[in-house]
Amino acid sequence: MTVRRDFQEPARCRPDLLIGREELFAAARDQLASGGSVLLHGPAGIGKSTVLRALAEEYGASARTVLRCSATESESHLPFLALADLLGLVLDDVSPRLPAAQRTALESALTGRGESSLQRDGLALRLAVLSALRALAARGPVLVVADDLQWLDPASAELLGFAARRLEGTPVQLLCAVRTEGQESQEYDRHLRACPPDTLAVRLGPLTRTQVAQLLDHRGHGSLPRSTVREIHRTSGGNPLFALELGRALAESPTPPRPGEPLPVPTSLRALVLSRLDMLSVEARRTLLVASAGARPTPALLHAAGRENAEAECAQAAELGLLATEPDAPAVRFAHPLISAALYAEAPAQERRAAHAALSTAASDPIERARHLALATTGTDPDVAARLAEAAALARDRGAPSVAAQLGLLAARHTPADSVPGPDERRLQASEDAITAGDLDLARDIAREVLTRATVPAERVRAWIIVIDTAGHTMAEVDSVFPQALADAGDDPRLLALVHYQLAWRALIVAGDFTEAREAAAHAAELAERGGDRRTELLSLAFQAQTETLMGHPEAPRTIKRALKEPQDPTVACHHNGAGSARFRWLIMGDQLAEARATVTALLREVRRRGSVESEVHFLRGLAETELHAGHCGRALEVARDSLRLARDSGIGETASAMLTSLAEASGGDVDRALSLAREAVEHAEEDGDQMYLSRALGALGYAQLVAGDPAGTVRSLRRVRRLELGLGITDPARGRWHGDLAEALVRIGEPAEAQDVIDASREHALRLGRDSVIAVLDRAEALVRAAHGDHEAAVAQLTSAQDRLAKLGYGLEEARAAFALAQLRARRPEGGPRRSTAYDEATRLFRRCRALPWLRQVDEALAAPEPEPALAVPDTMDALAGLAAMERQVAALVMEGATNREIASRLFVSVKTVEATLTRVYRKLGIRSRVDIVRLAAARRAK
Repeated sequence: MTVRRDFQEPARCRPDLLIGREELFAAARDQLASGGSVLLHGPAGIGKSTVLRALAEEYGASARTVLRCSATESESHLPFLALADLLGLVLDDVSPRLPAAQRTALESALTGRGESSLQRDGLALRLAVLSALRALAARGPVLVVADDLQWLDPASAELLGFAARRLEGTPVQLLCAVRTEGQESQEYDRHLRACPPDTLAVRLGPLTRTQVAQLLDHRGHGSLPRSTVREIHRTSGGNPLFALELGRALAESPTPPRPGEPLPVPTSLRALVLSRLDMLSVEARRTLLVASAGARPTPALLHAAGRENAEAECAQAAELGLLATEPDAPAVRFAHPLISAALYAEAPAQERRAAHAALSTAASDPIERARHLALATTGTDPDVAARLAEAAALARDRGAPSVAAQLGLLAARHTPADSVPGPDERRLQASEDAITAGDLDLARDIAREVLTRATVPAERVRAWIIVIDTAGHTMAEVDSVFPQALADAGDDPRLLALVHYQLAWRALIVAGDFTEAREAAAHAAELAERGGDRRTELLSLAFQAQTETLMGHPEAPRTIKRALKEPQDPTVACHHNGAGSARFRWLIMGDQLAEARATVTALLREVRRRGSVESEVHFLRGLAETELHAGHCGRALEVARDSLRLARDSGIGETASAMLTSLAEASGGDVDRALSLAREAVEHAEEDGDQMYLSRALGALGYAQLVAGDPAGTVRSLRRVRRLELGLGITDPARGRWHGDLAEALVRIGEPAEAQDVIDASREHALRLGRDSVIAVLDRAEALVRAAHGDHEAAVAQLTSAQDRLAKLGYGLEEARAAFALAQLRARRPEGGPRRSTAYDEATRLFRRCRALPWLRQVDEALAAPEPEPALAVPDTMDALAGLAAMERQVAALVMEGATNREIASRLFVSVKTVEATLTRVYRKLGIRSRVDIVRLAAARRAK
């Protein structure tokens, strides 16, 4: 297989070169930096040359001499050509330092002025290459960069291998790339043996679907629908060169691929993979065409489709490398998906239809039979359309909505214009199936197409709703759609209910108004009931219930009961915005963790069975959240990462999944990644104008900053959350559970008064709503406030009580955090308490049980910190203050009252910076370190 190479653009100008290769690149770079060699290997087009160039450019700057060669298949028969590439430019420099026999042999081989061969001058040539490299290394590090080792002429390969095996102890490194088809291939072993003993072999594998999407986006093909990108990934097998060629051809094509058919393969790739096709017999080629048209071809299926000699013809194709040989597997599998697609694209249209016609009777599955019948038929045909619609319904019931969408589009194409149901109605059903499958781009494109010609109000409103639905949390971008949808709905309560349900979401996401959202949802439920649309009624009631739950509204339990009342719609019962989801939210906010886990697990199982991608992403987040509350940090991290992968792959719920994964990373994974994900979620929420998730994302950022040891950052983030939620009307502290973190961070930066204010305000709502876990966490934070004021015994008692209650409620991580705070408090006041080395034993045990790695690192840091200094002797307060200037006495007195720096600045009519500078002078004059010590001075005076 000959692959076109592109050396036109330098590596540093191409941001796509290392997509999906970051870890491999880092490992190779570290190997080179440590003085070792690297061998990159993998199949054709996988990106070896691009990674090689990037490594050579980065590491080559540190070498005194860089020797390069890049072989080609057409020149591999020319002896010593690669050696000439490597040493030709330095020959004049090294020749004088070689013994005469070696110099003569090397010059003859490289210049062609005399006859030279390995047979005649073998030893002299081998030693000459070795001596030349050693001579260059004596002046400084040497990097040998060799691409496409498989095409090196045999003489050069032998000489380079001889030298490489004997260069130990010299600053000569090899950076090579070679084509291999498998990890265990003999070619790979041969080339690895020819490299220095310290060589790191790095295999480049296929890219993931997300990485292929990123690659296409970097090359300007980001506008391709996600369904097309998925098909590009499948057809290319994750090979970046193949994916880019397919993406380029599709982006330049005036018409998109027909549903149900393989991708059209550009000529450049057809020639690449079908070079051996001409060696097949005509009948074997027809057999392979039938196999390429089938979804899961087997010898039995090929026989049923009229290919009598299928086994022999497949064996012939396997010998040519077109089919994979798997003796124990019944399926006929192409060596690469691209071969199947190229073979199909190469065939004339008439032969393709004949293959599909044969398979339409041979296939045993009714869905497959209907698909092949459609692809074998031209023009409209009501019978074919009906069979396709039935097959789409079957696929929907089987939990294959993407298949249902494809079949629905085929049904629409074969539906006559005057049929009932009509072609547009079938297109809209296909669009809704695409939404379920997570293919929002396809769904939106279908709906927009229908709107260009539909005149029936029901169809137009249905299409508008799809456009709104596919906008997701970027709903502000489709604001202009709502007036048009309302106009099309007229006075039909059933159609109006659909629009008002979406208006409820708009009020929540765009306007950030929970009250308006609740009222719009209630109105939608009333309209749907009048119109007899139970599905929309149930969705509206579930939305109303979730909104009331977050608001802490007293009607929430009653609305949930209404949403759960029979009759139920099975598609709504497990919908991510349905009553089951509302019930889960109620349970998890009400500390019923075991029941919440059972509920969300059952919902997740059902949506996976149905193939509903958006609901799966949503319920994965719910399960991760439940596990996080329970203190199962490892499990929570695993599920959260699954949710984020699926969200990124489908483009659905990325902000929410990034936020939840940030919380999981900060609790049980990597804190730097937690910070990165939280900032990403904040940025996306701000870009989308999504007020609801902005507060959640900022809450995740504040928590990650707290775990990272940045309490000031936590305060900045969570103060924003507090302002946002006050504006949104969210009063239930169980919604974001950030209140204890804010109070703790405020204590850490010396603002205990503001911390107490946060605690008091939050406790009032938590008591009203019966949020026991929130109250316990607030008590933990209040204990820190008391400790800051010097009330040590009360703080210990409150922390002990909070830890016990959190343990009984099943909040493992919060229990461990209480134990950690208690250990820190006792370690600061060791007299009469346990030895410092054992004070943290309980916290360590609990964090280990939770697999809370970032928190365990905090325990280690606390143990490694210096022993606490003896308590400062407390001078007489009045004597101490007497030595201060008037402004300094005023600031100190206000600190003793618990005022924040901002409050002091306001009361004294000065800037916050002036207050901070004054406090610095106060600390110096009083011989103390923080505002907490000022509070202790006041407490000591009161004790006297």
